[in-house]
Amino acid sequence: MLVLTRRRGESIRIGEDVRVTVVSSTGGHVRISIEAPSEVSIHREELYERIAKANRDAAESGALGLENLAELHGSPAGAGTGAA
Repeated sequence: MLVLTRRRGESIRIGEDVRVTVVSSTGGHVRISIEAPSEVSIHREELYERIAKANRDAAESGALGLENLAELHGSPAGAGTGAA
């Protein structure tokens, strides 16, 4: 782990495309701005952990088949699909 000290207005670079700048620091809170390409996902750690857990849970439970989805919605499989 790399630990850096930065003052208000100072930045760090992550690779060529990401810049993190300290906006303010008061009362134990630090505000930062992050400049990154739109294809780079940026999440708070606690939100990232919830997303990762939801993805793991979904992968472990397996995908529901059409029959199971139809049962959940109370209609027979294939209903409304134009199947004869």
